[in-house]
Amino acid sequence: ITMSMINIGEAARQSGVSAKMLRHYEQIGLIEPATRSDSGYRLYTPAAISTLIFIRHARDLGFSTAQISDLLHLRNDPQRASSVVKSVAEDHLQELHEQQQRLTQMISMLQEMISQCPGGNNPDCAILKKIDSMEAS
Repeated sequence: ITMSMINIGEAARQSGVSAKMLRHYEQIGLIEPATRSDSGYRLYTPAAISTLIFIRHARDLGFSTAQISDLLHLRNDPQRASSVVKSVAEDHLQELHEQQQRLTQMISMLQEMISQCPGGNNPDCAILKKIDSMEAS
């Protein structure tokens, strides 16, 4: 165990990833299992912190766990083709555009429902009626 290793609390602080998520990422294999101190505490290397920061940034961009796993493998492969990395990002961008379209549709539907509801003390509610009558998608 080297002096540059840090405990889980400090790793969480430096990476911006909660200790709970840190343990989760370790459990699902996104990061290498931590070294353990003699007393059983998890200890992390600077490389692990760098990986955690990468994961946090990828999460901030909305990448899924599977996509992050792919990106980490590519990050660690000096023989990678940037076209593969670009393809992962392009696929994710397409997913974001599709989500954006669904959100735009939901916003329009909700705005319409809200505009049809007079509010007040009347129990008659256009919003509830609309939700009841929606088609399954």
